[in-house]
Amino acid sequence: MGQVVDRVRAARHAARRATLLPFLVRVGVFLTVLVGFTVAFPVDVWFGDALPALLVTALLPALGPRRFWPTFAALVTVAGWLYGTFDQGEPIALWRLLLLTALLYLGHNLCALAALLPYDAVVDPALVARWLTRTAGVVLVAGVAGVLLLTVAGVGGDRGMLPVTIGGLGVAVVVTALLGWLLRRR
Repeated sequence: MGQVVDRVRAARHAARRATLLPFLVRVGVFLTVLVGFTVAFPVDVWFGDALPALLVTALLPALGPRRFWPTFAALVTVAGWLYGTFDQGEPIALWRLLLLTALLYLGHNLCALAALLPYDAVVDPALVARWLTRTAGVVLVAGVAGVLLLTVAGVGGDRGMLPVTIGGLGVAVVVTALLGWLLRRR
């Protein structure tokens, strides 16, 4: 019982010392995950008994961005999309996939930023603006590349998704090489 009381005291102390920008980043995590759930899950799930569980699941990454909760929320999002697509028979739409991947990446990126910012940090707003600008750039480039690869796959006719698979593997190799080069440069 003493541990619970200590945790409640620590949470109250952190809430008193919290500053605006780290709080807004955590609100952004919550909203991004919640919008991701809205895109992923069918409409009937939102009006059923699952609503409180989805709200709590969206809140957990905002409260504990360094823990397992961001991964858990991403897995729930993907499971919701799979449920809606394969069990409920919703059509696979490109706009929905692009939006869902952008929201998953944005949620992941905001969780990384929230994990770096203590509750009581005084943060220059330009830092968050640069962080979000880079994130928007990655989402834009990935979206354009994805649409281009899908267009190339559509031209292939009976070859199916082979050009997309080869293009995706090529992108993965280039990104891995770039990350390896950046790590060695340090």
